[in-house]
Amino acid sequence: MKAPDHFTTIRLRLRRPALADAELVFRRYASDPEVTKFLGWPRHTSVEQTHAFLQFSDAEWEKWPAGPYLIESAGEGGLLGSTGLAFEGTDRAMTGYVLAKDAWGFGYATEALDAMMHLAEILKVRELSALCHPTHRASQRVLEKCGFVRQLELVHSAFPNFADGSVAEAFRFVRPFPIPAA
Repeated sequence: MKAPDHFTTIRLRLRRPALADAELVFRRYASDPEVTKFLGWPRHTSVEQTHAFLQFSDAEWEKWPAGPYLIESAGEGGLLGSTGLAFEGTDRAMTGYVLAKDAWGFGYATEALDAMMHLAEILKVRELSALCHPTHRASQRVLEKCGFVRQLELVHSAFPNFADGSVAEAFRFVRPFPIPAA
């Protein structure tokens, strides 16, 4: 089963990115040092890097039931950020989100994460996970609000946008789903 290319929530429109989105994605969030600080991918310093990400996105959509989604305002249509599912196998996926700075504090992260959880359940994902830097309290609260449980063991994760571009310990949050009846 393939995920839809686009769908809406109460306030958001989530859609599969297109190569034509490169300039807007670059300007809105991918090149912002403050926005990308806690992400596991390097801040984009050129629109070509954003274009390469969008090509990667297309490859993920071809290989798996879903991939990255752009987050837009359902009313205005303006680009707010991105989210998605990164499959680690047929029944395991990771998720996350990034929002432009002017979209912080409005509950969009919670709404987008909730949408990814529902999509994962439809796609028969049995374990959905997310990584979070230990000092990123706002994201920890979003994950916990959406029913993710922090695992006891820390994992090593890349944080390329920190000053030293370090690998650091991160919290791993998991949202298990019931195993469907046979």
